[in-house]
Amino acid sequence: MIPLRDTITSKNYPVVNNTIIGINIVVFLVQLSQGQNLYNFDYLYGLVPARYSVPHISTNFTAIEQLFPFISFMFLHGSFWHILGNMWTLYIFGDNVEDSMGPFRYFVFYIACGLLSGLTHLFFNYYSNFPTIGASGAIAGVMGAYFILYPNAKILTLIPIIIIPWIIEIPAFFFLIFWFFLQVLNAAGSSGQAGGIAWWAHIGGFLCGMIWIKIMSKMPQIGLTGMIKNLTGKKRSHRLQVIRPVSTGNDNNLYGILKITPHEAAMGTQKIVSISQGFNKKLYKVVVPARVSDGSILRLKGFKYQAENGLKSDLFLKMVIEE
Repeated sequence: MIPLRDTITSKNYPVVNNTIIGINIVVFLVQLSQGQNLYNFDYLYGLVPARYSVPHISTNFTAIEQLFPFISFMFLHGSFWHILGNMWTLYIFGDNVEDSMGPFRYFVFYIACGLLSGLTHLFFNYYSNFPTIGASGAIAGVMGAYFILYPNAKILTLIPIIIIPWIIEIPAFFFLIFWFFLQVLNAAGSSGQAGGIAWWAHIGGFLCGMIWIKIMSKMPQIGLTGMIKNLTGKKRSHRLQVIRPVSTGNDNNLYGILKITPHEAAMGTQKIVSISQGFNKKLYKVVVPARVSDGSILRLKGFKYQAENGLKSDLFLKMVIEE
């Protein structure tokens, strides 16, 4: 299963979230340039519990070298697949959390979750001499916040069956609960970092995200948040949308809703829609012409559905313009 995106449309561009993703990619490229010195690089900038608990190790590092890893470890990764998985997860969940908090608060929140995840790992692996690296602890905090903010959201998931792409929606509530259960199960059944995975950092980050979002929801917002949101407002909706067509009973045709923004309505756009008819799911390309109005109807060319009476039907999409 490959998660594609969630079904919650963010209203603003995730400036901070995308910047964090960019920084992680740049730092990973710096790691790749280290060559044979990579382990020493990760040991210096990664989080190594033994550097704080074993005196003859800690004396080899300055105070700054001991403090900086609590931040730098969350921007390091061990492999291409490690960073790809983390950044894709951050891409899916981070935009909505930033949209809810605002860019400045989201940045503070992300760093705080990463820091608390590192402290949790340090507590449960106090004498480990293995460098812990990766953004997964901070991203777990983002997932924890998402769990509180959007429990009724769904995750669009691609299931490739031979050569046929099958897209389904998995409730975010069950997706995140199942993920958290796996972290607890692995942490309880291992030393806390079996296979190089810091399970307790994931658990600490997730719980931190849940608690922190509750605290921040009670804090008053300053005018800066509103100003930034005005500058980062999105002009386009999601390119991939899931449509569940229905019939009216008056004819054999099917009807669905396609959501677009005012900018897309004025300038025109193209969307990829997944049409769900029972277990049959197909992808279609929809071209929305410029200057369409709210409530306009488009007929989906190339869509032919055979009704129970054997007659062919068309699919008509109603344009819904959302700010």
